[in-house]
Amino acid sequence: MIIIRNDALNKIKDWNDSSIHILADFDRTITSGNSDSSWGVLSKCDFVPKEYINDRKKLHDYYRPLEIDETLNFEAKSKYMRDWLENHINLFKKHKISQKMINEASENKKALYFRNGAINFFKNMCDRNIPIIIISAGIGNFIKQFLINNNCYFKNIYIVSNFIKFNNEIATGIEGNIIHSLNKNQAAMSNEIKQVIKNRPNVILLGDSIGDTKILDEKNRAKALKIGFLEEKIEENTPYYIEQFDVVCTNNTGFDELSIKLPILGK
Repeated sequence: MIIIRNDALNKIKDWNDSSIHILADFDRTITSGNSDSSWGVLSKCDFVPKEYINDRKKLHDYYRPLEIDETLNFEAKSKYMRDWLENHINLFKKHKISQKMINEASENKKALYFRNGAINFFKNMCDRNIPIIIISAGIGNFIKQFLINNNCYFKNIYIVSNFIKFNNEIATGIEGNIIHSLNKNQAAMSNEIKQVIKNRPNVILLGDSIGDTKILDEKNRAKALKIGFLEEKIEENTPYYIEQFDVVCTNNTGFDELSIKLPILGK
């Protein structure tokens, strides 16, 4: 189901390709709503230590309900999300997760797969020279390799995410600051990316959590077209999503279906 707020289409009526850039979450936004996250796919691979899988499940079972609880205030949820990623990174170090494991996990088509129409969406945006900046709390190395594996790491795509550092092929931490679901924003972009979008004032935001709306600078939030994919606790969370997003998509809406309702995504 796709819910479009009455004023949403008015926002974009005068937009053209040269004025647009796209800010997109990755996990369960570009990927399917029932896909694993880039942090979760390793746990579905038989070449990682079973101890890691067990430890990772404990973290997920504790923190995931907190991530999708829209009644928690921003400060409390932010702390939980940072703690989750820090603890997960420590598991990488503890269980000696390697670069090879991450690269091989990116090929696991049973655990990670695109939302319907996502590859065509990427290609269409590339053909129209519209930049896509993926801002993700996931694993940047993994996201990049997944796009490469699927022949869609196009020249218009930029990735801002948690890139794992390795020493002798073994994970040792994160490059720079941790990006979690509530602190990913435009400030994390490199100067190169900022230059690419400098003269493109119109933003299409794609995300699967209300925290994704904070990717946008506050001054740009109202005028951007914000599209939210809601896959869990749909009945409880729909009112929160309608309040924050211009377009709300449920039941694993595909990009192909969305582009029919919003031709700017597929023209």
